[in-house]
Amino acid sequence: MNDPIGDMLTRIRNGQMRGKSTVETPASKLRAWVLDVLADEGYIRGYEGKTGIDGHPAFEISLKYYEGTPVIREVKRVSTPGRRVYMGANDIPTVRQGLGVSIVSTSRGVMSDANARAANVGGEVLCTVF
Repeated sequence: MNDPIGDMLTRIRNGQMRGKSTVETPASKLRAWVLDVLADEGYIRGYEGKTGIDGHPAFEISLKYYEGTPVIREVKRVSTPGRRVYMGANDIPTVRQGLGVSIVSTSRGVMSDANARAANVGGEVLCTVF
């Protein structure tokens, strides 16, 4: 797998389009940190670690809906393995005039764009969620 974060975001997007309550993705530390930000911002109910069908560790992500429609309307991968996107604290974009969130990997950990601006740290912009 070349892009684990992109794969996880696609699984979330596809699961919500099909109306699934949970989706499963392989486990890694970076995925856990991104899922922590999504849970803190209220885009997913949560996640828990488990053993996948093939015996490898996996995460079961509980998707969130509001009145039958998915809470995540749009999710985009910004930085890819072939094209890394780094931005300073003042250059991190706001998503939909502050209604969405950018997830940034900084030297102080993975955090939302608002937290990165408050801590005055920049880093790699992993994805945007609205």
